Amino acid sequence: QVQLVESGGGLVQAGGSLRLSCAVSGSIFSINGMGWYRQAPGKQRELVATITRGGGTNYADSVKGRFTISRDNAKNTVYLQMNSLKPEDTAVYYCNADIKSWALTPFKEYWGPGTQVTVSS
Repeated sequence: QVQLVESGGGLVQAGGSLRLSCAVSGSIFSINGMGWYRQAPGKQRELVATITRGGGTNYADSVKGRFTISRDNAKNTVYLQMNSLKPEDTAVYYCNADIKSWALTPFKEYWGPGTQVTVSS
């Protein structure tokens, strides 16, 4: 069994910062790519940022220069530092990871339950 648990969401004023964390626990043999996605009310879930096991990153254009994704492979944790937050960043943020639970099993995609980020104007 694998679990992803996000933390660090909350209410912040425009221009402020938040740091999200996502810890992976359970049966973990290897974690490949990890990432953050978000879903605003009435909208589809969208990619925010991804990071490979080696540290290669990819960002949505809307967050480039404001958000930074990082990971600690020893702690099986991925982070999202969000600066200069805007009201349009308001959404539920979901953690995502590709995880191999055992040596002979394939990688499988897992999602966290999500954490709410609300940016007030």
